[in-house]
Amino acid sequence: GDAAAPRLRPRAALMARRPELLCGAAIVLGCAFLVALKVTCSRAKDVTMPAKLPVNFFSTRSPVIDLFRGQLDYADQLRQDSEIVLYFFYAPWCGQSIAAREEIERVASRLSDQVLFVAVNCWWNQGKCRKQKHFFYFPVIHLYHRSFGPIEYKGPMSAVYIEKFVRRVMTPLLYISSRSKLLDFLSNYEPGVVGFFEFNASPQPPGYLTFFTSALHSLKKDYLGTIRFGVVTDKRVAEEISLVHSGSVYLHRHANTSLIYPKDIMNFTAENICKWALENREMLIRWLRPHGGKSLLLNNELKKGPALLIFIPYNPLAEIHPLLDEITKVALEYHKCNKSRVAEPDLQHVGDSDSAAFDSSVADAHPKFSETFPIATYPCCNTVVLPQWHSISRTHNVCELCVNQTLGVKPNKVHVPHCNFLEIEAALDSFYLQEHTFFQVISNTIECSNFLSFYNPFSYYTACCRTVNRHFLSFISSEKTIFQTPKVAFSSHGKKENTQFSIPHIEDRNCFIPDPNISSTNITGLSCRTNKTLNLYLLDSNLFWIYAERLGASRSTHLKEFAAIVDLKEEVHYVLDQNQSLVGPTLESFIKNFSVLYSPLKRHLVDDPSVHSHEEHVVTEVTTNTFHETVFLSAKNVLLLYYAQWCGFCASLNHIFIQLARLLPPDSFTVARIDVTRNDLPWEFMTDRLPTILFFPHQRKEQSVKFPEDFSVNLPNLLKFILHHSSLSSSEPCTKECLHKESVLQQGHISHLEREIQKLRSEISALHQAHDQLAAQLSEARREEQRLQQQKHTLEKQHKTLQLHSEQLQATYDQKNQELLEMAEKLQELADASENLLKENALLRILVASRGGKLQSKDEIKESFQSEQTLSEDDISLSTATAALEEKRIDNIDTTETEHSSGNRTE
Repeated sequence: GDAAAPRLRPRAALMARRPELLCGAAIVLGCAFLVALKVTCSRAKDVTMPAKLPVNFFSTRSPVIDLFRGQLDYADQLRQDSEIVLYFFYAPWCGQSIAAREEIERVASRLSDQVLFVAVNCWWNQGKCRKQKHFFYFPVIHLYHRSFGPIEYKGPMSAVYIEKFVRRVMTPLLYISSRSKLLDFLSNYEPGVVGFFEFNASPQPPGYLTFFTSALHSLKKDYLGTIRFGVVTDKRVAEEISLVHSGSVYLHRHANTSLIYPKDIMNFTAENICKWALENREMLIRWLRPHGGKSLLLNNELKKGPALLIFIPYNPLAEIHPLLDEITKVALEYHKCNKSRVAEPDLQHVGDSDSAAFDSSVADAHPKFSETFPIATYPCCNTVVLPQWHSISRTHNVCELCVNQTLGVKPNKVHVPHCNFLEIEAALDSFYLQEHTFFQVISNTIECSNFLSFYNPFSYYTACCRTVNRHFLSFISSEKTIFQTPKVAFSSHGKKENTQFSIPHIEDRNCFIPDPNISSTNITGLSCRTNKTLNLYLLDSNLFWIYAERLGASRSTHLKEFAAIVDLKEEVHYVLDQNQSLVGPTLESFIKNFSVLYSPLKRHLVDDPSVHSHEEHVVTEVTTNTFHETVFLSAKNVLLLYYAQWCGFCASLNHIFIQLARLLPPDSFTVARIDVTRNDLPWEFMTDRLPTILFFPHQRKEQSVKFPEDFSVNLPNLLKFILHHSSLSSSEPCTKECLHKESVLQQGHISHLEREIQKLRSEISALHQAHDQLAAQLSEARREEQRLQQQKHTLEKQHKTLQLHSEQLQATYDQKNQELLEMAEKLQELADASENLLKENALLRILVASRGGKLQSKDEIKESFQSEQTLSEDDISLSTATAALEEKRIDNIDTTETEHSSGNRTE
């Protein structure tokens, strides 16, 4: 750098003298910077690669037209030339779209001659579909029936279901040509809408297209297609359902009154017909088809009340469904309230026996009216179970509380409700205010009482009560014992008197009217005669068997048929035995056993399948199936820990329970635990706090004791807790054999504790030896620590010495560096001086050469003018002085050259 500095100085000086060069260099540098910036920006844009062009999603040989570039406008052009069009909007990367592709191809291979199948890539950013449609999920299926649409399909992505829905769109109306077809149409479990149109006058009678469009509207609003639309053209067939005028629409309902579309109230439009049918339809059975994502479908349905979930293998394209027809018959019988063979004689029997009695009992309180009604013409009853009159009592008082409308103007028969829950609530309030008057210790008779309503002067309440033994819990025994005896005591406002009338229990009303034609499992009209009405749901086991497995279905079964009752409010569910075939009588018995007051059904509890019973551990793992056997049937004292996998504090207690299980004798004590998140427990043993510890003494299993929450969970406290509660004396006197067993048990405890003490002593000695070894190792470690400390001090001193020496060397280096800089400056000065002397030497040489020429000319003049010796002395002295001066200059020049050469050698 120092050598190059002299070479750069002349260039810098030249540029300083010529500023235009400096400006040109600045302009060149600026242009180079702009070019580099432009190249850098162009490279930054190239980092994002453009999306690859889409490719065919469907095969070129597929009957599906694949618009993989999202040409939505071309798809609309294709739709103009076809009657039925199916659009399949997909995303190429979507797993559901890829899975549904094969299903769509199957449907297209069967219906391609009638339906146009078009697939549109709605994900490519340059396509019109992506710019015009904004879907939140893929795939999406839209159907068009000519100009009507889109009708979105939201069902399972299965070929049979998609084909079924497409066929419903193709033929939204079913042509009913005869009386037999009409009966088949109306006997289906799905609600049916029938329209009567005469085609004699014109090819399209008035209102037919509107009715046709309403069927498409129902498919658009209800993708399950629960409402079936049919059309009748024969007047004689239409008269079977009271359709006389052309353009009439009829809604068929099984359990309620069928309806005819009110043209005088509502305009005859497609939207109104569809809305009217959806609002008034009757859903005896409903299909549930969860879509597999997050949904509140099951939660919303189960919150409505107890639900019977039936899983059956279902093929929508099959012409006959024997199992579904059998389930439909059961549902129709269950909801057939107004045509029940049990209810009708009952109402007649009650009305004939009590109308006069009640008129006489309330004659003083109310004026006479022109028309009165029997006591149970429109019954509204509720079952009430009173608490036990004493803690040791094993009987309950069961009452049937009924609201009776006996006075007043006769209401319209069409609009009378069967039961008003506000009236039942008021009746319960009045009943509980007087419940002490209904207590009975033991009575074989049914005692009935009437008391007036506090809210309605035209109503009064009837309560019929009797005692029921707690042991009679099954349905059969309750039928034979409850409300069966003819001995009935009846009173008016609390005054008991004998009468022949009694109001039956709503679940056991058939016991009052024996009918040989009615079997013990008859459920006709049971939904209206019980407080535990079931909602019936169907699920396709081919698609949703995982839900059945979670409810308790066997995973190894080959026949995927399953039924379960789920009561979300009571937090219980019951499972139909899978060893029984899923047929009508089995379902009827299952429903009837659930509906009785004391249900004999056993609650199903979810078990942990990951626990194997044959594995032996120090701490026993209890499941739902082994809970009763391990805890109640065992002759040992049981200490049970409730835990969960997510409970961190529960996991910290594992070593304590392992130690406890090793300390306690295994022939008398069992230490167990149960995962409450994977196993269901009986409600009396449920807990809302984790961890929870319960102790079950071997002689008093029903008197379980909970470990106090204010005590810390450690080994001494657990031992004290167990020994305290296991040593409590029994309530029964102890015999000699009992004393002998107790002494043997105590001796066993003592010997076991002595063995444990011996083990503890050996462990203590081993700990002492380990302590000595650790002390020796610690002393050696301390000596090693001292030696390391000494080495550390020595190294620190050496480090300080080296640091001082480094500082001295640094000072010497700085001094020498300064001297070298000064020497360089002096040499630079000498170089400048030598350059000046060289210039002066050259000038002197030129001067000497010129003087030599002059002297030579003078010598020639002397020789030629020797005769001229008359020159003055002044001239001679001048020449002499000039010669002397020239000699001095020559001497100086020689001296300068000598110094310059010596300076160059030094440099």
